[in-house]
Parts: sequence; C-alpha cells; structure tokens
Amino acid sequence: MIIAASGSFDVVLDDGGEQQRIHLNRAYTGLYIAPLIWREIENFSGGSVCLVLASAPFDEADYIRSHDEFRRFLRAGGE
Repeated sequence: MIIAASGSFDVVLDDGGEQQRIHLNRAYTGLYIAPLIWREIENFSGGSVCLVLASAPFDEADYIRSHDEFRRFLRAGGE
C-alpha cells in the first residue's frame, strides 16, 4: 500500500502489458499494489512524504530490481 502522507507524486504501474499512472495527493487515500506489478514512483512535489506499508518484513531476495528481468520473469510464467 502506498500513501502520499504529505505532498504529491505519481505511481506508474506496469503489469507487463499495460502501464497506468496514478497521481497520489491525499493522505486519506492509499493505492494497493497487487503482486507481480512493477511500480515506479516519480514527480514528487516539494516536501513529499511517501508512506509504504508492506505485508511482510523486507527481504532483498523477494525483489526484482531490473524492469527487463521483471519482463523475462513474467514471460517465463511468473513463478
């Protein structure tokens, strides 16, 4: 879940086929991101605070850091 706790920013979502841009600018609105969705956060206004809530503790091994690798992963079945 991503929340603009202060200020505003855009979240670009990519499911491997389509992209969607969501503008967040209200602290009472959150954006849920399902598994296997690539996300990029950009266009921060001055003084923005991005609050990210996760369902599990951080584990580096759980993350794909390259968009090309993400696309290869999806083509291979995403498992």
